Amino acid sequence: MFLSKLIPVDDAQKIINTCLKTTGVEEVPLEEAYQRIIAQDMVSTLNSPPFDRSAMDGYAIQAEDSFGHSETNPFQLKVVDQIGAGQKSNLKLTSGETIKIATGAPIPAGANAVVMEEYTHEKGDIIDVETSLTPGENVSPAGEDFDEGDLVLNKGSLLGPAELAIIASAGFDRTLVFKKPRIAILITGSELVMPKNVLEGAEVVNSNHFTIKSMVESCLAVPEMFHSIDDAELVEELFKKLLSEYDALITTGGTAISKGDVVVDVAQKLVGEIPIHGVSLRPGKPFGFAQVYDKPVFMLSGFPVAAMVQFDVFARESLLKIQGLNRNPLIVHKKAARKIPSTLGRTDYIRARIEGDMVRPLKIKGSGIIRSMVESDSYIIIPENLEGILEGAECEVLPYHSLKA
Repeated sequence: MFLSKLIPVDDAQKIINTCLKTTGVEEVPLEEAYQRIIAQDMVSTLNSPPFDRSAMDGYAIQAEDSFGHSETNPFQLKVVDQIGAGQKSNLKLTSGETIKIATGAPIPAGANAVVMEEYTHEKGDIIDVETSLTPGENVSPAGEDFDEGDLVLNKGSLLGPAELAIIASAGFDRTLVFKKPRIAILITGSELVMPKNVLEGAEVVNSNHFTIKSMVESCLAVPEMFHSIDDAELVEELFKKLLSEYDALITTGGTAISKGDVVVDVAQKLVGEIPIHGVSLRPGKPFGFAQVYDKPVFMLSGFPVAAMVQFDVFARESLLKIQGLNRNPLIVHKKAARKIPSTLGRTDYIRARIEGDMVRPLKIKGSGIIRSMVESDSYIIIPENLEGILEGAECEVLPYHSLKA
C-alpha cells in the first residue's frame, strides 16, 4: 500500500534510470537532423576554414608595405587583380602590389594582410592606403575554427543550428542519430470526454490528452494517443498491445488505492510486484512505475497538475535519456518572497513566479487547478530534508523554460 511506503523522489529516479535503454540509431540527412540527438562522435574531415581567407572586404597586401604609414603619411599600391567570393587568384603578390578581395575569399599567394576599404582611396588601378597593418591582420587563417581530425561534436549532443553548422563544416551531409522513441499515452477514465461546449452528467473534459501529448513532444519523442474506460480487462489488453508496438507507455489515472483505479493493478498483474507506487512528492504522490515486457511504464495521476509535475520529475529526463541525451535541467537560486511551509521527508514542487532576484509561490493550491500552471513560470523545489523555507531565504528554482529540450 503506497500510503505507508512512500519512496523518496531521488530513490524513485534511480530505480527508473536502471530500467532505461537507448533507442536504436538511424542515419539521416543533415537537413532532417535538427533537434535530434547525435549517436556518434564527429571527427572533422576538413580544416575550417579550408584556407587563409579575408575577414572583410578590402585589399590583400604585404603588410610590410604599410609599415610606418598613416592617414597623414599614405602610400600607394597597384591593383593587379580582383577576387570575389568563391574565386581565387593565380597571381603571386609582390611588394607594391595589391589585389581587391571580398570577405571570405582566399588570401592570394604573397599576401599576408587585408586593409579595409575604409582606409583606401581608389584611383583607377592605383589605391592610396592611409593606415599600417601587421602581418595576419584581417585574415582568418586555415583551421582557425578546427583542423582535420579534430573532434568537433560529442555523441549525445542535441543538434541545434550551431551543431548542424559545425557538422556541415566538418564535411558531412548526413549523420547518425538516435531514433525518436514512439510513446503510447493511455488516458484512463470512464468520465473523460473530448472538449465540447456542454457536459452531461458526470462528464469531465479530457485535458490530459493535450497536456501529456505536448509534454512528450517537448521531449522530442513521438506520442500516440489512446483512451480507455476504467475496465481492467480492456486496460490489460491495451497494455499488452501498446507495449508490443511502442518504446514506452505513459498512463494517466488509476494510480491511487481506491475502487475503480485499475492501472496499477493491471501493471502488477503483468509483472508481479511493481517497484514504485507512491512517492514522497507534493503534488504527485500517487505515481507508479514498472518495467513491463522490458518497456518503461510511467503511471501518472489523473489530476492534471499532479500529472504534469510527475511527468517533469520522472518522465521528462527519462524520455531524453533513452534518446541518448543526458543533461540536468537548469536550477537557479532565488530568494523566497514569503515563507513556504513544508514537511520533513517530502519533496515539494511549489508553483511560483520569478520576480527578478525573488520568487513568489502561488497561493493557488490543488492538483486539479490547471490555472496554477498557467499563472506560474517555475517550480520552487523544497528538498525532503527541509522543513519549509523562510521569507527571504535562498531556494532552488526550476524555470519551466529550462525543462524543454
